[in-house]
Amino acid sequence: MANIKSAKKRIKVSKTKTERNKVQKSKIKMFIKKIDQLVKSGNKEEANKILIDATKAIDMAASKGVYHKNNAARKVSRLTKSINKMS
Repeated sequence: MANIKSAKKRIKVSKTKTERNKVQKSKIKMFIKKIDQLVKSGNKEEANKILIDATKAIDMAASKGVYHKNNAARKVSRLTKSINKMS
């Protein structure tokens, strides 16, 4: 356990940030799983609707530093590509 006051604060802050990041990452994983299921079932319209929400969530996570910008771009690209292959 840390003895210095600033080190104790850093531990608290990193813990809260980790929890916040976990929530955002699990939300994005949920979107990705939903889109994959819709692609397998062939429901392109519904997949496109969820893609918009997923893209927004991924971009917000990238702007907050949860994901690197290239990682976020890759995720969006793969989702879009999988939906576009359906037609």
